[in-house]
Amino acid sequence: MAASPGTATANTKTLVLTGASRGIGHATVKRFGMAGWRIITISRQPFSALCPWPGGGENHVQLDLADPVDVGRGIEQIRARLQGGRLDALVNNAAISPKGPGGARLGAVDTPFDLWHQVFNVNFFAPVMLARGLIKELAEARGSVVNVTSIAGSRVHPFAGSAYATSKAALAALTREMAHDFGPHGIRVNAIAPGEIDTAILSPGTEKIVAEQIPMRRLGTPDEVADVIHFLCDGHASYVTGAEIQINGGQHV
Repeated sequence: MAASPGTATANTKTLVLTGASRGIGHATVKRFGMAGWRIITISRQPFSALCPWPGGGENHVQLDLADPVDVGRGIEQIRARLQGGRLDALVNNAAISPKGPGGARLGAVDTPFDLWHQVFNVNFFAPVMLARGLIKELAEARGSVVNVTSIAGSRVHPFAGSAYATSKAALAALTREMAHDFGPHGIRVNAIAPGEIDTAILSPGTEKIVAEQIPMRRLGTPDEVADVIHFLCDGHASYVTGAEIQINGGQHV
């Protein structure tokens, strides 16, 4: 029987996951927990008692991914929780996508520059800082890094702003660079690019995209995304690195 997400044994695999509290991250915790993994979650907020997985409190690191200094501190806390052990997977899922008044899209003309910096710190710089900071532990496990990009990184999206979209495009390019540089250490680095997924952050008007742009004519589910993340991390994709997998029901075609 699989161990709970908070239970560690000598053979337990360990995942570090950013953005675990909702949507894709929440589904990822459940998927890896069902497979017996220990999950260390990272968030700007303290661990919530509303989160349903056991052991979450002691396996949570509170840090602000928008603050590079705080990310450096958080890496040391993660290492302390690993207690010198290996790290089998790092999933960089956390991201921010700020909106204008009334939920309006923020474009290249009207996005304040301090907001550009904040978006890139969370969506782009934090993933590479975490991977570099934990490279020893990842190499020990011949582990895997999964960066969560977006369909917005490859096209202008009606709801995703310019800062978000360009940060995701940069993260896709970074995934290729990391696959090249981390590969000699035995670490695989891939990305997933979700499209319209049925989460609480969907914008009004998404139903028009589903009807006109998605061949499968439906939203994806967080569980479907989590299954692909698990596939990339759990040994089934042992010769896959540098890939960006589209999870969008054919929207990219």
